Amino acid sequence: MRHKINPDNPQLRLIRHVVDSLRQGGVIIYPTDTTYGLGCDIFNPKGIKKIYQIKQRDPRKPFSFICSDLTEVANYAHVSNFAFRILKRHLPGPYTFILEASKVVPDSLTTRQKTVGIRIPDNTISRMIVQELGHPLVTTSANISGENVIQDPEIIDPRIERLVDVIVDGGPSMGKESSVISLIGDRIEVLREGAGDLSWID
Repeated sequence: MRHKINPDNPQLRLIRHVVDSLRQGGVIIYPTDTTYGLGCDIFNPKGIKKIYQIKQRDPRKPFSFICSDLTEVANYAHVSNFAFRILKRHLPGPYTFILEASKVVPDSLTTRQKTVGIRIPDNTISRMIVQELGHPLVTTSANISGENVIQDPEIIDPRIERLVDVIVDGGPSMGKESSVISLIGDRIEVLREGAGDLSWID
């Protein structure tokens, strides 16, 4: 199933159709502010397992997830005053921030060090999906691991397209992955240079 959703004024009826699929255990392709992502409800272990299989990704590498706002981030991660100031300044935006996970996060989404990657994309569609779902959405680029990321929903890899339940078409994306920044121990460490500007880091 494919839903074409207005990126500036998403149709709530279509957002709810997408969320219904997620609540039934569905896996979706959806837009973020960087690339198109593969996602499912973070409390859906079968969906998470399916995404690993679709991406052909090492199961020891956990996925990040999308929150709708900073209040939700605080439910799923320990956010120090230092980290909060940085998150408030740069989110929503094309960043993935690594934080210490709270006990609410499923083990399949945490590293051995009990850290998580969290995003709040500058994309109305993805944030509305999370808001309507009521909790975070798994996010990983909608490609086979090591292959090019998806920018245009019209040219999704057929190997992936046939394995998902819903495609959310929100128009072209930036086509560049997020910058990944660790804030563990109140120390800034850039783990991946991506779409997010890093000039603010000393």
